[in-house]
Amino acid sequence: MFGFSPDAWMAIELSLRVATVGTLVGLPVALLAAYALARWRFPGKIILDGFLHLPLVLPPVVTGYFLLLAFGKQGVLGKGIYDLFGITFSFRWTGAALACGVMGFPLMLRAIRLSFEAIDRRLETAAGTLGANPYWTFLLVTLPLALPGVLVGAILCFAKALGEFGATITFVSNIPGETQTIPSAIYTFTQVPGGESEALRLSCVSIVIAMVALILSEVLNRRIQRRIAVFE
Repeated sequence: MFGFSPDAWMAIELSLRVATVGTLVGLPVALLAAYALARWRFPGKIILDGFLHLPLVLPPVVTGYFLLLAFGKQGVLGKGIYDLFGITFSFRWTGAALACGVMGFPLMLRAIRLSFEAIDRRLETAAGTLGANPYWTFLLVTLPLALPGVLVGAILCFAKALGEFGATITFVSNIPGETQTIPSAIYTFTQVPGGESEALRLSCVSIVIAMVALILSEVLNRRIQRRIAVFE
């Protein structure tokens, strides 16, 4: 179908699964971290902010190597997770989801944080004076107002995860059907005779997905701006 080989279809399916899982698992963490950075004051806030954004500036191979040290089967965290839950990350699609989620996390975090910072605090104060505790205020006031930014962040993380290569191949290698995502498959096809056409088709798929994600994020961003203007 559409001229794709079985290996290419497996790479597309795996990339979508990995990007979806990586984004959904990272979303609650991004919400908590973004809210803390936007609203709380605590020692080491600048250091935490820098640490959470490190994947944006570090070489992806370095990020993948540290993920291997931490989440490998004998890693600091990986061994404990395997003993408790039986989940293995190294050389498995779960590890690819972890690597892609980590690389896309800073983009999601920044979008959500900016959305929280744009909310008029007087709206939350008003909810408090009407009897809402902080938890209900967050759920009924803060989160709905920040929702467009949350969606933008999730879309950007998803798009970044689909295109991740360096951290993924370093952490989980390039195993067809298990860890071979679209970028890894493109790299593989460029290394074999006659694979150029398959690599080109997969590249076009990546471009289409990335463009759709960018257009969606821009549409949602405009909605955020209109919403902010209403409350100004």
